[in-house]
Amino acid sequence: MVRPLPGIRSGSQVSVQGIPMKNLFTRFARDDSAATAIEYGLIAAGISVAIIAVVNGIGSNLNASFHTVSTQLK
Repeated sequence: MVRPLPGIRSGSQVSVQGIPMKNLFTRFARDDSAATAIEYGLIAAGISVAIIAVVNGIGSNLNASFHTVSTQLK
């Protein structure tokens, strides 16, 4: 007697853990949690770039201010 592979039922329908493959593909196509995670990642990256640009600009201004104060103190 030949035993079927685990997770595959005998008959014409292929299944994984008792869920037909058609349902798995449908659920995968409808699942948008990965897209949401990517969107949050892009938002975080955009905010990071904005913060770096602002800090870089403030750093340049502070450097110029400290240089001015330093030369006036001499």
